[in-house]
Parts: sequence; C-alpha cells; structure tokens
Amino acid sequence: MTKQEKVNFTIKTLDELYPTIPIPLDHKDPYTLLIAVLLSAQSTDVRVNKITPLLFERADNPFDMVKMSVEEIREIIKPVGLSPMKSKGIHGLSEILIEKYDGEVPKEIALLEELPAVGHKTASVVVSQAFGIPAFPVDTHIHRLMYRWGFTNGKNVVQTERDAKRLFPKEIWNRLHLQIIWYGREYSPARGWNLEKDIITSAIGRKTVLNDYYKNKKTAK
Repeated sequence: MTKQEKVNFTIKTLDELYPTIPIPLDHKDPYTLLIAVLLSAQSTDVRVNKITPLLFERADNPFDMVKMSVEEIREIIKPVGLSPMKSKGIHGLSEILIEKYDGEVPKEIALLEELPAVGHKTASVVVSQAFGIPAFPVDTHIHRLMYRWGFTNGKNVVQTERDAKRLFPKEIWNRLHLQIIWYGREYSPARGWNLEKDIITSAIGRKTVLNDYYKNKKTAK
C-alpha cells in the first residue's frame, strides 16, 4: 500500500467504526470544556467527569470561580491529581478571562496558550470541540498510533501533530482526532495490546512495530 492508500484505509475504517463520536469530557460550554481539559492532564476522562459536576455546581463560569479561593478549588479537584498547579491555573485563567475577555473564552489557540496552565494540546482541544475550528490535538493515543501506523517518526508530539496535519484533510481533523483516541483505547492500547483485534495496525502497521510485537509474543510464551 502507498502512504496515501494507508491514509485512505485509516479514514475509511475509522468512519465505519465511529460514524458518530462522543466527546470524552462532559461540558456545556467553552468555559466548562476548558476547565475539564485542563483537569484531564495526566488524569483520566472518567475521573475528571466525576469531579467536574462537583466543581461546576459551585462555579461553572469565571465570575463564580474567582469567588472561590485557590484552596477551595484545590480541595474539590484533588482526586484528579496535580491539584496545586491546576487549582492556581483555574483561578488565574478565570481572572484573566474576566479582565481581558469579559468572561468569554477566546477562539484563538495563541490567546488560549497565554492563559495559566493552558498548553498547546488543551488550547487545540478547546478550539476544535467548543468552536469547531480545525485543530489536531495530539494525546498519548494519537502519538502512539501515528507511530504504529508509520505516519510519523514518533520523536515528539509536535512532529506528530505536524505530520497528522500534513497527511489528513483539514476538514476531517476535528472528527478524526477523536476517532483515533477511541480507536486507541478500544483496539490499540499501550498495554494489553492484541494485534489480532487491531484491524488498522495489522493491515498497515510499521514493520518494526509488527516484528517487535511478534518477537515479544514469542518470548512471553
């Protein structure tokens, strides 16, 4: 298969498996999505979705959030991890949103990245999922699968994002990045990976990845 045929096969397979894609983090508007994505760093979506209702019951907008102290926010979000940094970030970005943007979340990645505790991936998720602006946020699943599929050299997420944007049509980025995340979780995880169930990797996977898989399988016996 040529590189383009592999790309087409991947898009077609993901569309068949995931014709509609649920957004992993529960939210109701750009602000609650921004907070949820910030909380999800080095945590799981399941854990975040358990904590955000408790936080948003107290404050689901920047004006109410700044009425809480950093310590109060930290107490609520403790179970998701990194709570000292995340609570300061949530309080700080809420203040800036009020001062600079009348409480609204900006739509530009560069402006979002200026907010405390908001990195490139978080900003990309927000513009993509809250505003429908084409972006390709790269998480661990996408980084792993783009390498397994031979679409990037896997050196870093910056390179992976660049390669993904070059290979895939811009108009499908927003749906595709979510499809790859769900596929990575269900068919091609980092641990407990079963290549027989992984239709895309078994069909187009990088040769070294496939060879390593079979070699490890043999030694495990």
